[in-house]
Amino acid sequence: MPLPAPALTTEPGFEQRVRDSFGRQPAMTLIGAQLVRVVPGEVEVVLPYRREITQQHGFVHAGMIGAALDSACGYAALTVMPAGTGILTVEYKLNCLAPGVGERIRLVGRVRKPGRTILLVEGEALAVAADGAERLVATMTATEMTIRGRDGEIGRASCRERVYACV
Repeated sequence: MPLPAPALTTEPGFEQRVRDSFGRQPAMTLIGAQLVRVVPGEVEVVLPYRREITQQHGFVHAGMIGAALDSACGYAALTVMPAGTGILTVEYKLNCLAPGVGERIRLVGRVRKPGRTILLVEGEALAVAADGAERLVATMTATEMTIRGRDGEIGRASCRERVYACV
């Protein structure tokens, strides 16, 4: 039996805050990921199939799926955080279940356990075929950490500090 969804609280303007932050991510722009849905505790990103993000067999590369799913999970966490805070991934586990084959990959992040400092988020990546049929290709469990007062800070950081931006 599935566990009940956690009670989630959001602040006014959370959706725009998430959309603005996603728009500032050059990595998601580079791979063509698009933010398509933002609701309390859940975010959906779409990654259209492009040859440039495939591996040698023509499947969407697991690294691209992992990067986009990490963003979906992180932004799902951000939906329940107060203004003035951000999220950094502390750790994630990606389970690749099937090749990433389809017109696009639909990536959904869902907050499983909210918290003031640490949040647990689960994600799934679904390959979407031309007829709309979906196939689960990967799952993720991510631990997200709250940060405060760091908007735009990495752009001003030294090379040494940038190495630690993920921690």
